Amino acid sequence: MSVSGRILIVDDEANARSALAELLREEGYAVETAADGFKALPKLEEFAPDVVVTDLKMPGLDGLGLMNKALEHDPELAVVVMTAFGAIDTAVAAMRAGAADYLTKPINFDELTLVIERAMERRRLRREAGQLRERLAERHKISNIIGASPAMQKVFDTVLQVAPSRASVLITGESGTGKELVAAALHEHSQRASGPFVKLHCAALSETLLESELFGHERGAFTGAVMRRDGRFQQADGGTLFLDEIGEISPAVQVKLLRFLQEHEFERVGGNQTIKVDVRIITATHRNLIERVKQGLFREDLYYRLNVVTIDVPPLRQRPSDIGLLAHHFLARYAKENGKQIRTITDDTMEKILRYPWPGNVRELENAIERAVVVCRSDVIRPEDLAISILPGGSPTKQDGYPPVPGSRLAEIERFAILKTLEHTGGSTSRAAEMLGISPRKIQYKLREYQQRPSALKNLPAT
Repeated sequence: MSVSGRILIVDDEANARSALAELLREEGYAVETAADGFKALPKLEEFAPDVVVTDLKMPGLDGLGLMNKALEHDPELAVVVMTAFGAIDTAVAAMRAGAADYLTKPINFDELTLVIERAMERRRLRREAGQLRERLAERHKISNIIGASPAMQKVFDTVLQVAPSRASVLITGESGTGKELVAAALHEHSQRASGPFVKLHCAALSETLLESELFGHERGAFTGAVMRRDGRFQQADGGTLFLDEIGEISPAVQVKLLRFLQEHEFERVGGNQTIKVDVRIITATHRNLIERVKQGLFREDLYYRLNVVTIDVPPLRQRPSDIGLLAHHFLARYAKENGKQIRTITDDTMEKILRYPWPGNVRELENAIERAVVVCRSDVIRPEDLAISILPGGSPTKQDGYPPVPGSRLAEIERFAILKTLEHTGGSTSRAAEMLGISPRKIQYKLREYQQRPSALKNLPAT
């Protein structure tokens, strides 16, 4: 006969304990017993019950104390408490603390089996829901990037298609959108995955330090160079070098980077030995590099060398369907890191999260959820756990240039969307039209309208 489930019975009355165990075994359950809460604790690990049936009044560790420790061990565990008829208030308190159900003594066996069946079914459904969430999360992620929106699925498809090649990749997108994660995914899905993945933030270093970090230096090459040092290109040999904020590098470093991309060789700062390495270059920027080329700030030939393939990571406001997925992902991560049992985010809290524009993108959302987890005092995230700027009245939309919603006319919102998208695409009406889902002709018509009637929307901030 197959086992219907595992039941742990805890009761200091030996006869009652034995009778319940024997009856439940006849029903097909695997049953273990314990005389008190302390003796039951090791069986939680050894026996791994699906349901614990415990008396509330016991010497030593009582049923309520056992239930608390059992739920710490397994939050999904079903605990059924037994109590005397005159102590219903204690059983109700246990239910509020997490018990699945309660029974009054003397126990009606038919009622007991019905309660256990319900508890087993709830446990099974919770397990299936958890497995479904895990499968959905896996379906909507690549490496550590999460997204179910069409825009992110397009990013995933491009990553998987481009990763096996040797082509240089330029990743564009606003700050906080996850460009570094895309670079890491390209490396992990490439033939270089077993090699090093080396990162460098170009905007954080002066020209001299950046050149030394990239190419290394010889002893005495400059003040403070007390020994020879290998640069990031050498460290990344056989792997991938990710250069973040590539738009910030100086013309002198641009020349040396272009030479490496052409010849796959370089010299250390202060040295004359030519060094050859096998490195794939992935770069990222939040700037419009075409505009910087026009301004003479970025070499056109270097731009085309870096931009063999472009992956544009959309801002969070353009993929609202991903906000809930990301919020629950960060909730699970930071609840685990902080040792907290936080189950979910309440519906009204999620509504506020979904309505906020997230100008700082995924990075801002992650920080907001981490903060909410840290300050949360219950097992759910509530509105008061969010940062003040996310709550009504604290929205940063006005000072950040977004037309307030509600409070703006549709024409104002449309104008803002068109001009901001054109700014993002470097003035390309075809790309802007594709992103907005309208025709290029409509964008051109609207631009003429804005030029002819600039005062019609004078309350809108300049873009």
